[in-house]
Amino acid sequence: MKIDPVAYVGAVIREVAVREHDGKPARAVIATRSYDTDITDLWDTLTNPVRIPRWFLPISGDLKLGGHYQFQGQAGGEITACEPPRRLAVTWEAMGSVSWVTVTLADDPSGGTRLELEHLSVIEGDFWDRFGPGAVGVGWDLALMGLALYLASGKDFDRGAAAAWPASDDGKVFIRRSSEDWCRASIAAGTDEAAARRAAANTTAFYCGEPEPGSGG
Repeated sequence: MKIDPVAYVGAVIREVAVREHDGKPARAVIATRSYDTDITDLWDTLTNPVRIPRWFLPISGDLKLGGHYQFQGQAGGEITACEPPRRLAVTWEAMGSVSWVTVTLADDPSGGTRLELEHLSVIEGDFWDRFGPGAVGVGWDLALMGLALYLASGKDFDRGAAAAWPASDDGKVFIRRSSEDWCRASIAAGTDEAAARRAAANTTAFYCGEPEPGSGG
């Protein structure tokens, strides 16, 4: 299937929200888009361990409320809320840190189902200043595109081709536009424009496999 990177980036609404978590400063990265399927099917696509690897990653664990999950080669955590077919919340534990992901589904008045994904992270160290919301936002945009492609075709994606796609010309267009849109969302949330653009440049370089600007690499 031919991928139009501009169309897939444009299908997502992006927001950054300033929050607190346990008294610590936090940021919520929020991505919203609609899918041309009913809410029951979308919920099953997101939670059925047979279907999840068809658009994202293989998953293992005790997939029920209070159970633990693990994505192959990625994050794991605890399932903290499961309210079929509307709301799923998990801890997102990776690289020694914990953040929180919540997915909410709702009927779209225009047809289909609206998905809202919120990734909440506590601000610690210099990671946010260095990479901004795009650090997780671009990754989720890629996942949401994979979900859209799977729902449109009904076919499992080629994992090797999917891993290589970000390095292609179309993949880099997608990453740059996604990163730019997360930059704009960060500025709208009150981030200094120059700082937001530096962070976006670092994120773009990371996802494109390029040296970080100013690193001398």
